[in-house]
Amino acid sequence: MTHSHPSVPAHTIAPAYTGRLFTSPVPALRMPDESMEPQAAYRFIHDELMLDGSSRLNLATFVTTWMDPEASALMAESFDKNMIDKDEYPATAAIEQRCVSMVADLFHAENLRDDDPASAIGVSTVGSSEAVMLGGLALKWRWRAKVGDWQGRTPNLVMGSNVQVVWEKFCRYFDVEPRYLPMAQGRYVITPEQVVDAVDENTIGVVAILGTTYTGELEPVEAICAALDKLAAGGGPDVPVHVDAASGGFVVPFLHPDLKWDFRLPRVVSINVSGHKYGLTYPGIGFVVWRSAEYLPEELVFRVNYLGGDMPTFTLNFSRPGNQVVGQYYNFLRLGRNGYTEVMRTLSDTARWLSHQLAASEHFEVISDGSAIPVVSCRLAGDRGYTEFDVSHELRTFGWQVPAYTMPEGAEDVAVLRVVVREGLSADLARALFDDTLKAVTALDRVKPGGHFDDQQHFAH
Repeated sequence: MTHSHPSVPAHTIAPAYTGRLFTSPVPALRMPDESMEPQAAYRFIHDELMLDGSSRLNLATFVTTWMDPEASALMAESFDKNMIDKDEYPATAAIEQRCVSMVADLFHAENLRDDDPASAIGVSTVGSSEAVMLGGLALKWRWRAKVGDWQGRTPNLVMGSNVQVVWEKFCRYFDVEPRYLPMAQGRYVITPEQVVDAVDENTIGVVAILGTTYTGELEPVEAICAALDKLAAGGGPDVPVHVDAASGGFVVPFLHPDLKWDFRLPRVVSINVSGHKYGLTYPGIGFVVWRSAEYLPEELVFRVNYLGGDMPTFTLNFSRPGNQVVGQYYNFLRLGRNGYTEVMRTLSDTARWLSHQLAASEHFEVISDGSAIPVVSCRLAGDRGYTEFDVSHELRTFGWQVPAYTMPEGAEDVAVLRVVVREGLSADLARALFDDTLKAVTALDRVKPGGHFDDQQHFAH
């Protein structure tokens, strides 16, 4: 028989499973009085996390849920590196700037030099949310410099009601009036005519979305820029365009390389993109880049004497782990342009196959078929006696998380289902999803719950 000393906590003994030792829950809202063995702490947390849904089956998120094991190893090796400390971690700092240069080059930024990574004007960010804030601040500061005496004037930002909530946050946090352009049934992007009617001398910029979160559609950036060019040439306000390419920035250059939406259009001055979406990197990385240095006001750049070196910085966050940019750099090197093209074509093929099957089932009306970016959105065809929310709830019983939601202002009566096809959703899994969807609607055809689950909206923009 083994006896433990009275002064030694009982849980220092390691039986086959920790649960044999603990008969009461671990404190959840206060720190426990005693320490525990690392294996015990791991098992408690590991077991609780099993209650989460499967990230691979979460088709609501654009965020990457699978990477090469080699990328995971590199990222794990870089968790402890504080990216802000560029003197101590010069290799990580160089990798970050190379990533910014590669993104700027992908979007056809001006004045890039092969021998000077600093010629790319941009920064890496925690995600597109921070990138949006920085892009919006640059627009506001440039507007202030242009109008001179801006006191008493209210700057405004023109965008569709389909923008991600971070743009609403930007306007509220930084005192900008949001001018939302409404959608309409059957039209879920903004139009050049709407934009021209909404802008004025106090407009700091127009936001155009490359891959909306609602349907994955591409807004007509080139047509919007052409309309604004004509307006300015006729004596109207000269308004810049920022492209929110969070979802489409790492898709469109490879799937639709001839589509003009980026810095090839002179009116586009800044672009944000999420590396942790179709950049194929785990959560925590984004970028914002500018056409050239003149579009990032110098007043927004801080020069900090920190940890032994003079360092220019333009971010909302300060200390950050270096592992996200390492993961992004791995993807850029590992895949290259050819690899990204192959991945995006494969994802698009899978999305278009799924949309075709859904349409052929006669249960669904497809809104976006995955050909713009690999996103499928659809609504129920006709009055079936149940709603998209009922379908979403039924699919959860199979483990799939497929969001249902209503469309933004102007099309609030339209509800849709959306599937984001990401790397990791193979053709086999897509086939399984479609089979389970048929089982779900077959069951709903019998019971006709009539919108029983409409109040349980698991997803919001």
